[in-house]
Amino acid sequence: MSESRARNSFFVAFGILCSRIAGLIRQRVFSHYFGLTAPADAFMAAFRIPNFLNNLFGEGALSASFIPVYASLVARGERAEADRVAGAVASLLALAVSLIVLAGVVATPLLIDAIAPGFTGETRELTIVLVRILFPGAGLMVMSAWCLGVLNSHHRFFVSYAASVVWNAAMIATLVLFGGGRALPQLARILAWGSVVGSGLMFLVQLPIVMKLAPDLRFAVDTASAHVRSVVRNFGPVFVSRGVVQLSGYIDTLIASLLPTGAVAALLNAQTIGLLPVSLFGMSVSAAELPAMSSAVGAEPQAALALRGRLDSGLRQIAFFVIPSAMAFLALGDVIAAALFQTGRFTHEDAIYVWAILAGSAVGLLASTLGRLYSSTYYALRDTRTPLNYAVIRVILTTVLGYLCAIPLPHWLGLNPMWGAAGLTSSAGVAGWVEMFLLRSSLNRRIGRTGLAPSFVAALWSAAALGAAVGWGVKLGMPSAHPIVTAIAVLGAYGVVFVGVAFVLRVPEVRMVRRFLLRR
Repeated sequence: MSESRARNSFFVAFGILCSRIAGLIRQRVFSHYFGLTAPADAFMAAFRIPNFLNNLFGEGALSASFIPVYASLVARGERAEADRVAGAVASLLALAVSLIVLAGVVATPLLIDAIAPGFTGETRELTIVLVRILFPGAGLMVMSAWCLGVLNSHHRFFVSYAASVVWNAAMIATLVLFGGGRALPQLARILAWGSVVGSGLMFLVQLPIVMKLAPDLRFAVDTASAHVRSVVRNFGPVFVSRGVVQLSGYIDTLIASLLPTGAVAALLNAQTIGLLPVSLFGMSVSAAELPAMSSAVGAEPQAALALRGRLDSGLRQIAFFVIPSAMAFLALGDVIAAALFQTGRFTHEDAIYVWAILAGSAVGLLASTLGRLYSSTYYALRDTRTPLNYAVIRVILTTVLGYLCAIPLPHWLGLNPMWGAAGLTSSAGVAGWVEMFLLRSSLNRRIGRTGLAPSFVAALWSAAALGAAVGWGVKLGMPSAHPIVTAIAVLGAYGVVFVGVAFVLRVPEVRMVRRFLLRR
């Protein structure tokens, strides 16, 4: 792990950490006021529908198509052309997103029927109203993702990933200011407007820094540049690929809407926790590596050797943090869910329910994070079609297995239908492993053998299992206490044992992380 690589990953991770902590606080405050009620289901479903626009255009597709072109121009010193490309991409993006937002607002009832067919009556009507409010905010978040692409290419990682703190803060402030004594449907509508305001603030926070880094930036629809055409050409396959990946999440929401009340909200709560290590470690490493990989691509075999080195190092970094996260979700998810959400209308029984769903997500947590880095390697190689092909396979598996595990399986086993939500996350994990293995095997044929050494993986799982056993013992032996106090004691013991055992087993990342932190 080179110092510059570690520093870039650190700033991405720290920015994401700030954002995710703010998101967890937002979700805790939301759970306090809404619990697992029908209005909570409506807001969570509505929240996902326009967010599809941001996830589709912004976080993945734009970064994968725009950053490789823009970063390579910056690396070659062609700053004026880079700024021209950035301005043209922003203009095309704003035009496309505006049209989609308008169409989305008009077609909202059809979207609800497609995404949450289990919603009826007041829940369906509230969801329609919320989606129409939230759609313009999603458009502003797409433009924030364009800012992220510019900032990352200039190695300004922290601001771009921490900017969403202001969006979360706006929603938290809205709940605190207007939450007392209001009917939940009315509060949900007010919160949706708070989200739109926060989206605008998120964009405005980044824009001045972008303008400073790109002084020749001009906003104009320009398709004459070969570099702009390259971005647009690469955007198509990645756009479809991201759409396919996002589709799996919406299939989960669709199936969850067919389950008893509270399933949609509980699923989103569990996904909020489960996405933390994916974003914090998978995204931080992938985001830090993509500009560097894009700049390093060149003649064979030197390029393949450099890519393998960066990829294998990134995979080890991800696994070192994600494996203990997966074990914690599996063995101690009740402690985590209670500490984060158990307040107000959100009860201990709700925390147990979220734990079951979270344990299911632990099945594919490592595959999801490793898959992000493998996909970034393909994007650096300007190959956007291979990840698309494997994403399609993943969604097909997610759909078939998700339905079987969520709807008929609980009935066959004589379980309450509500536990079908855990079947959704576990089946998605299985599909994630299939996708990751396909990505790895195809890339290995192209650049040579990559991946994690079995001894390294075994050492991490062993350390995590021993840590979980100690944490479980602490949980059983503790007197009744506030969920946050319990979490500090249980997870603290788990973390100490994991790091200690990993150190004894000579896992190199323990010493590397220690040296890096001491330099701070």
